[in-house]
Amino acid sequence: MAARKRQADAAAILLVEDDRELSGVIGSYLDGRGHTVDFAHDGLTGIRLAEANEYDIVVTDGMLPGLDGLEVVRRVRAGSRKDVPILMLTGRTGLEDKVAALETGADDYLCKPFDLRELDARIRALIRRDRQEVAQATVTVGDLRFDPGTFEVHRAGKRIELSPIGLRLLAILMRESPKVVTRAQLERHVWGDGLPDSDTLRSHLYILRNAIDKPFKKPLLHTIPSIGYRMSDSEVDASSQ
Repeated sequence: MAARKRQADAAAILLVEDDRELSGVIGSYLDGRGHTVDFAHDGLTGIRLAEANEYDIVVTDGMLPGLDGLEVVRRVRAGSRKDVPILMLTGRTGLEDKVAALETGADDYLCKPFDLRELDARIRALIRRDRQEVAQATVTVGDLRFDPGTFEVHRAGKRIELSPIGLRLLAILMRESPKVVTRAQLERHVWGDGLPDSDTLRSHLYILRNAIDKPFKKPLLHTIPSIGYRMSDSEVDASSQ
């Protein structure tokens, strides 16, 4: 991968896309925006490059020959580069497809067809969030413990694995506990100015709730209808669930 001086929020990108014409268009645009781009045209090559190089972000198509995009995400998350931000490009717009991408470990998704300016904005938002310094104080809510220094999450002594986006959502919810955090605040904290579509936050919170609450008897993440969410060990009115 060629080294060159990049802007502060530019990235070393691995683009996994089997459509060579589209990958060329995307690569030329991103290169013109200050990024450096490596290409893979199938899932297996993408996984090998992700393991062999230090990328700031992996952008992968959902539909690939051989190993599809979900399997690329799954294997990258299971490998030594498991914390790299991953953006999935998908032609599937259903909520279940989006949730599947996020549950597998993607941090964000962008539906085809898309504007190249939005792709660039999403990439920059993800890497800015990834590069932010995180306060080192361990945070606890009830029996849930989050250590920002190691990015480890435990509840009742059980280790919980979360995606980078899940960790950022958990961090702000726990730091603000027991206050309510609005949807706008959560989106701004995680994505900055590159705001996602309306399903993205909801999908990530669904995955977060399944990870930190579903296996346990007492819920900690509470929905406050029409306002936002709060992390609290205290009981809340059942209508807010």
